[in-house]
Amino acid sequence: MMESSLMSCSGRILLPLPNCFHERKSRARRFESRSSLNVNLSSDGAWKGIRRRQGAPLANMFASRNGGLVRRPNTPYSLPPNVKLDHKLLKDGDDKEDNEFAATGGEDNDEQQDFSLAAADAPSIAFWDKFPQRYKLIVTTSLAFVVCNMDKVNMSVAIIPMAHQLGWSASTSGLVQSSFFWGYCLSQLPGGFLAGRFSGKKVLRAGVLVWSLATALVPLTATFLPGLLFCRLLVGLGEGVSPSAATDLIARTMPINERARAVSFVFGGLNVGSIVGLLLAPAIIKLFGWEVVFYLFGLIGIGWCLAFDSATTEVRPSSTSTPNSQVGENGNAFSNGQVLKSSPASTSKAASKAASDAHAATFDISDKAIPWRAFFKEPALWAMIYAHFCGNWGYYNLLAWFPTYFSEELNLDLTNAALVSILPPLGSVVVSGVASSLADHLISKGVDTTKVRKLCQTIAFMSPAVCMGIASFCPGLPPWLIAVVLTAGSSLSTFTLAGLYCTHQDISPKYASILLGITNTVGAIPGILGVALTGYILDQTNSWTLALFAPSIFFYVTGTVVWNLFASSKPKEF
Repeated sequence: MMESSLMSCSGRILLPLPNCFHERKSRARRFESRSSLNVNLSSDGAWKGIRRRQGAPLANMFASRNGGLVRRPNTPYSLPPNVKLDHKLLKDGDDKEDNEFAATGGEDNDEQQDFSLAAADAPSIAFWDKFPQRYKLIVTTSLAFVVCNMDKVNMSVAIIPMAHQLGWSASTSGLVQSSFFWGYCLSQLPGGFLAGRFSGKKVLRAGVLVWSLATALVPLTATFLPGLLFCRLLVGLGEGVSPSAATDLIARTMPINERARAVSFVFGGLNVGSIVGLLLAPAIIKLFGWEVVFYLFGLIGIGWCLAFDSATTEVRPSSTSTPNSQVGENGNAFSNGQVLKSSPASTSKAASKAASDAHAATFDISDKAIPWRAFFKEPALWAMIYAHFCGNWGYYNLLAWFPTYFSEELNLDLTNAALVSILPPLGSVVVSGVASSLADHLISKGVDTTKVRKLCQTIAFMSPAVCMGIASFCPGLPPWLIAVVLTAGSSLSTFTLAGLYCTHQDISPKYASILLGITNTVGAIPGILGVALTGYILDQTNSWTLALFAPSIFFYVTGTVVWNLFASSKPKEF
């Protein structure tokens, strides 16, 4: 075991590390390090708050976050008998790590100490523990979006037996489904601000808890329409903060050349949620009744909340990054797709602190008033607002009415109608991977980001418009062909994840969650008006073409025109 001298400096001691930590025989690993540990001294001379200045993680038993060194959960360690290493689990909300150590013991701080950490007797690290923290957040956030759409589509399936049992008309069914979007619309801007102020992780966790509890309450209020509408409003409130929270997480943690894939993976969870919900809901309803689907899906969301904190640790921007940049695993910063090599000077205490402060200011939206006026002076924002409205008009109406359309228009029973309704989100899962990889590839090859976003959004709008036109204005097509055509159009609309949904982060990583809150507030209006209006027009005309397809085609086409005229991904200095 090698010895390391302690050097006192203004109440702080610097513990130079050897080239490797020594460990016991063949059962332990060797870990190289070119950095140092900062050990804060308390008034009684104890070693407090182990920190690492810079460099690669020292060991698989450790993780590096915000310039600090923390031990991965459930990893054994060994220390000299005269040193005690106490583990503390800290709450979120300050600058400390979620997992911090206090090392106490040893001799006077001016004397040499034998301080060698080892992972002897440590079992092999699980696959999840080897994941970079930013990928852990992306995966678990995507799972939250799976639950999100499970709790959204469960009503579109359950509405059929509920309407029959409770004697609802199409207008009442449309009102019940649209009530979700009342809350969804109201929570967009608050969700964007809260995500930027308190972090997307905390806001997402709170949102999932709210919508899960409200989902479980739906069966208890079903016979009292105002109570049911209020529960669905609460579901919308909870789910409404999730897009802004996810956008904040992605903007803070992902470099631009990984952004489209991150957005597609996270928001692609919505399609997976639709698939899972449409697969499970009919079977659960058939076996146990429609009430059970709300109880079960609500419990799944509560379970996600309980597992989220233990599965992830929030990633904060690294001190080596610069404004409007992100940090890679090797510690280099990415800015607009370019790698910024860190300089040797960044290892100094002053340079590290200055860089950390600069990046903190980049994402801290509480330090000054939000520049609302500057936002709305940008033509690109108005293009994003209208594109979000147009895309959601088609998406929300198809999501809400597809099971009913397939059941009534194509004469399918509940189970088969739900199974056919799975095809569009299933195709979307495949297309999202293609779209995101294509967009990131084009950007990495030097294609202008704005051109890439325009191309992807044009595909996302015109594909479903053409397919809906075929289904509407070509009478006599067999039901299976109609299902194939609508599936193709809906699937290709997923290109929006590499278009519109990346543009908020392209324009301003700092205000990405606020910008998405603005556009998604307007984007929620189709859920409020469009879903209910579709039911009303269907009651009056008994025509799916007039009620569902024609309005969606109109908005898709006009959205394409506005997007290509005014959209831009050029970074803005607000």
